[in-house]
Amino acid sequence: MDGMTRGEVAKKADVNPETLRYYERKELIPKPRRSDGGFRLYDEHYVGRLRFIQRAKELGFTLAEIKDLLDLQLDEEATCQDVKAEAEEKLKGVAEKIQDLKRIRSALTRLADTCEGGGGPTSDCPILDAMEEGEALGDVLS
Repeated sequence: MDGMTRGEVAKKADVNPETLRYYERKELIPKPRRSDGGFRLYDEHYVGRLRFIQRAKELGFTLAEIKDLLDLQLDEEATCQDVKAEAEEKLKGVAEKIQDLKRIRSALTRLADTCEGGGGPTSDCPILDAMEEGEALGDVLS
């Protein structure tokens, strides 16, 4: 048998073997050739493609965005500027998420500061009260 099995390529790429089928369905990797016995046979190209996908996921790209990057990689008319535009769009989203997380951290800090944390009933908890009263939470989150 000339080629690697799904398990072998998954092990080399450090992914779950079921990930290959999933990526195949999502068209992130091409369908592999088949042996005479009907087994999927993968080559080194699949290992590289799987590692690319994993690294892109680590950078926060969604599978749809990764598919776009892979399509650009294969498009003979695409340029580095096209790839840069994808990266800049992702960077913009990351910056927005960071701002949201900072706002949430600040709001949670202010809410926690309003609570003495005593042993009283939860019906007297200012944190729960603020979450129940939309206006109060809006003030904290702005």
